[in-house]
Amino acid sequence: MTDDAKIEAKFWKALKSDMTVMLGVEGEGDAQPMTAQLDGGEEGGPIWFFTSTETDLAKASAGGKAGMFHFASKNHELFASVRGRLIPDNDRDVIDRLWNPFVAAWYEGGKDDPDLALLRFDAERAEIWENENGLFAGLKMLFGRDPKADYKDKVAEVRLR
Repeated sequence: MTDDAKIEAKFWKALKSDMTVMLGVEGEGDAQPMTAQLDGGEEGGPIWFFTSTETDLAKASAGGKAGMFHFASKNHELFASVRGRLIPDNDRDVIDRLWNPFVAAWYEGGKDDPDLALLRFDAERAEIWENENGLFAGLKMLFGRDPKADYKDKVAEVRLR
């Protein structure tokens, strides 16, 4: 497995675990925190987001738009900037598979709530950074090592499937 493939695999694992991203439509205002869901935990498949039809994000993505999200794992060991296409897609089968008590808490009408919107993010490319512990980088620097040399293999630009 190449270094880029290893970093990409770490990204998918971290996203499945941590799930919170800052999602936005390019050129359409600010990104907002959203919970990312992978259908069946599948790496490389669409990334799904439940929202309300009344949000700026749902309105801005109408018809499908260039989207992006930024991600930081909870332990800050990995960061990513991801670009792709954000599309409203209220596929009932997907809603049924992804529905859970945390999503249900937001929709009084359940899966048939008229305000329910499901957005599909088709990831196309990402820049992913692994974060080496700052303490270790500082110690290496004290002993004469260039931290930039250690970091060069910690960044990947990948085409996502």
